[in-house]
Amino acid sequence: MKRLAIILCALASTPATFAGGDPDIGATIVSACVACHGEGGGKPILNYPIIAGQHEDYLLRSLIAYQNGSRSNQVMSAQVTALSREDLENMAAYFAAQPSPLH
Repeated sequence: MKRLAIILCALASTPATFAGGDPDIGATIVSACVACHGEGGGKPILNYPIIAGQHEDYLLRSLIAYQNGSRSNQVMSAQVTALSREDLENMAAYFAAQPSPLH
């Protein structure tokens, strides 16, 4: 019971993101992402992460964190600064819908 209470408290203190974007619209926004993450987010160059097939909610939370500065990366922060919440949701949906080379 104590474990359940701890989990519920943790969930209540976590900012809700509720991803629910449109991958088709996201496809029209992600052109700059290809330079580092590769086509569809699955063929990155250098040491950039594969984001294809990643969980949509995780992607959205990451994009929001780069945008608000709670996650620090100069390149990512610059890419998402001017985007709307809807843009971020659509981008997250697009990359989540892509086939991943990891599975």
